[in-house]
Amino acid sequence: MTSPRNRPPRLGVHATDDGVEVAVLAPHAEAVELCLLDGQHERRVPLDGPRLGVFWARVPGVRAGQRYGFRAHGPWEPAYGLRYNPAKLLVDPYARGIVGALDYGPATYGHVVDDELQGDPLGAPDPRDSAGLVPHGVVVDTRHLPGPDPAANRPWTPWRDTVVYEAHVKGLTLHHPEVPQEQRGTYLGLAHPAVVDHLLRLGVTAVELLPIHAYATEPHLVAKGLTNYWGYSTLGFFAPHADYATAAARAAGPAAVLDELRTAVHRLHEAGLEVLLDVVYNHTCEGGLPGQHLSWRGLDNAMYYLHDGNIPASLVDVTGTGSALDFRRPEVIRLALDSLRYWAQTVGVDGFRFDLAVTLGRGQQGFTPDHPLLVAAGQDPALHGLKLVAEPWDIGPGGWRTGQFPPPFAEWNDRFRNAVRSFWLADPGRAAHGLPGHRMRDLATRLSGSVDLFGHGTPPLMRSPTASVNFVTAHDGFTMADLVAYDHKHNLANGEQNRDGSDDNRSWNHGAEGPVRTDSPAADVLPLRRRSVRNLFATLVLAAGTPMITAGDEMGRTQGGNNNAYCQDNPTSWVSWDLDEWRRDLLTTASFLVGLRRAHPALRTMTFYSGLPAGDGAAADLAWYTPEGTEFDHGRWHDAALRTFQMSRTTKDGDAVLLVVNGALNPIDVHLAAGDNPWELVWDSVWDNPDDARDSAIHGGLHPAPAEVVTLEPLSLRVYVPRA
Repeated sequence: MTSPRNRPPRLGVHATDDGVEVAVLAPHAEAVELCLLDGQHERRVPLDGPRLGVFWARVPGVRAGQRYGFRAHGPWEPAYGLRYNPAKLLVDPYARGIVGALDYGPATYGHVVDDELQGDPLGAPDPRDSAGLVPHGVVVDTRHLPGPDPAANRPWTPWRDTVVYEAHVKGLTLHHPEVPQEQRGTYLGLAHPAVVDHLLRLGVTAVELLPIHAYATEPHLVAKGLTNYWGYSTLGFFAPHADYATAAARAAGPAAVLDELRTAVHRLHEAGLEVLLDVVYNHTCEGGLPGQHLSWRGLDNAMYYLHDGNIPASLVDVTGTGSALDFRRPEVIRLALDSLRYWAQTVGVDGFRFDLAVTLGRGQQGFTPDHPLLVAAGQDPALHGLKLVAEPWDIGPGGWRTGQFPPPFAEWNDRFRNAVRSFWLADPGRAAHGLPGHRMRDLATRLSGSVDLFGHGTPPLMRSPTASVNFVTAHDGFTMADLVAYDHKHNLANGEQNRDGSDDNRSWNHGAEGPVRTDSPAADVLPLRRRSVRNLFATLVLAAGTPMITAGDEMGRTQGGNNNAYCQDNPTSWVSWDLDEWRRDLLTTASFLVGLRRAHPALRTMTFYSGLPAGDGAAADLAWYTPEGTEFDHGRWHDAALRTFQMSRTTKDGDAVLLVVNGALNPIDVHLAAGDNPWELVWDSVWDNPDDARDSAIHGGLHPAPAEVVTLEPLSLRVYVPRA
């Protein structure tokens, strides 16, 4: 029988009974050393190899908690993509724990730079040692950890019932008054009962966390006194970001950080909440060729990074960061898959959202849905049943690919975002100045599940409307409250003269830019602004598909008009839990709407609509009606002036919901569509709070006559259900 000691080591540094197994991929290197660090002392252990590009060793006497790094020897030929510099200590790409701060001085660069960090990336190698200036890997023994929550104890929320809540670990809880001070802004704070109670009251089923892989701030932000708050700048694909652990855990070391994260995941599971991670495999924190020399660049720059094939070697930037990883390489695919398996099997998360996922699917001829990574992620047993969500674009050629990812991937639907913002905000804003807007057809398509995007496949309609992750806001862009308060971005605090951030916001300030006091002459815009927020939220939650709520939108969070707050680790980005009356009303409204979705299967379809009867003797599964109560014909769909419509959805079990939408700037009389039973009004976006609607006659209003005329206020949305 072959001894386990003869088995090729796994990539990374793994604890054994008598030491560690070490393996690192560096195909073009001539030699690699494992560097064991103890204070100022460094012990270097030459590794064997290479074998198939891997250097390895079994090193006795090394224990969990040991700090380490690698030094890679080889040619310095930057014109050919080879940048070996043994003066630079390198972070293990497979490190389970990472400690230490990153310095931003010249010695952290592989090539010579001056004090202003300027230099020729094709010039001479920098001879200064970087060991004391860069983070270090730490050996974390995961062999005897209790397994993550077993399958029977995980929520496994079906897609049709899923409501995603995108949140930042620190920003969500840092100012929560009921979270203990030492847990605010941490993994444990995320799972504190007060936070969990809020999530359950709102009705969400999954928390999607902005990146929690270990990350580093970019040098240009440090020079401005800013930090990378969002975390889309990965330093380690296996190590949790230590700053999100409590001070006690950070002092105890990476094993304690991992334990706190696993504890938070377990507590969220106990509450019935899934945990999804936003993962950034498309690029790293090392930046473009002039960037720092921290890990992948020093181990094998030519293999890890996407090059253009020219001499001198240049990087292809399809991510906007200059450091796109090359997913034409099997080794890069393996790195991403190994990381996904680790987070699924050791940490126990329930799914992943893939940042700039088109980069992950780029082969020799550009993006393909049959890319090995995408196929493997959908078939890997360790990832089976987990939720996989693609951000279906990058900035490279052919980078917009919404609707083109293979099952089981769901996808962020930017067309939904644009249609909803245009209908409720941009178009009314133009109409207020006498300008034309968009027709209602695009909004109708998005409300009914975006079959034009997600209905393709073999066979057609194999995918479900739930493949469309609907959103109106996300971490990047305006918050929902800012969408109704700002016509223009206000990003001066980012230090880029307001050049950063999107200019395509489709927002509307309703006549006054920015915050408006209740005693201001412009205060009459406040009720309509708040109604617009309710319209946006209701459209998001009640549309066919999978809704994603951005943390704080349910409470009117503002970023002061900043639509790119990636570097604002301050109250601009942190969720405020100090709610005035209108924000409390909004939270009540948001919870009511999510509950309405949960209560009505007609709002949670798993199949695309046919327009045919939902069952024997039943109404059509989807029908559209004009304000006059007649079914839409071809001409009305193309009527640019028509901004009012009714949408009826019915299940085979008889559940039905009627949405009545008025996108006009004036009141509109509507003949309610005929139904099997009289319609009962259950919600109107005119109401500040569904629990205390001001007009009790309307709130309880039954409409016994199928053709009864009701009047919708300007820019409002109503929800009707059949009277029981």
